[in-house]
Amino acid sequence: MSVSDQKKKQIVEAAIAEFQEKGFAGASMDRISERAQVSKRTVYNHFESKETLFKAINQCLADQVNSALEVPYDRDKPIRDALIELGWAEGELMVSPCFMNLARMVMSETIRDPELAADMNARMTKLSIFAEFMERATSDGRLSVQDPAVAAEQFLGLIKSRSFFPNIYANRVAERDEMDKIINESVDLFLAQYAAPETEGAKKSA
Repeated sequence: MSVSDQKKKQIVEAAIAEFQEKGFAGASMDRISERAQVSKRTVYNHFESKETLFKAINQCLADQVNSALEVPYDRDKPIRDALIELGWAEGELMVSPCFMNLARMVMSETIRDPELAADMNARMTKLSIFAEFMERATSDGRLSVQDPAVAAEQFLGLIKSRSFFPNIYANRVAERDEMDKIINESVDLFLAQYAAPETEGAKKSA
């Protein structure tokens, strides 16, 4: 890592701590430079404003989400196993203290500022990846989904309603065994609604 990249990393990490402690409105570029142990000029050389810095943090969060979802669809894998793997792409984030702390901080600001919320949503590709999975599994006759985007939202909702939102508000992180139970139960509920008839028949005869 170059010296410039290292300083940029220090600034982002310091900004995350500052925003968590003071909120966006109360955060100070002076204190961020002190936390990062760099000059204020160095901070502004990398980020022209507090808003630009916050958007960079948004991108860090989005990058974590999007990189976690690089789960290729495998038509040869049993559909339940494939859905569990897809669920864990989300679940790995839910059991990460680093991710949950960052998400908590970003959410506290996007709730109060629609423009920040829109910026965050624009950086996320998660829903499209899940929807593509639903569409391909339906084309292969393994799921019976009329609207892949809706099914993707429902699948994510089953997982996040128990592992993300309650823990964001309670300032905790799910344990892995807890997450495993949530994912398995979510997949079974999802398949009860969307498994293709052939898939259901095979499951009952097994």
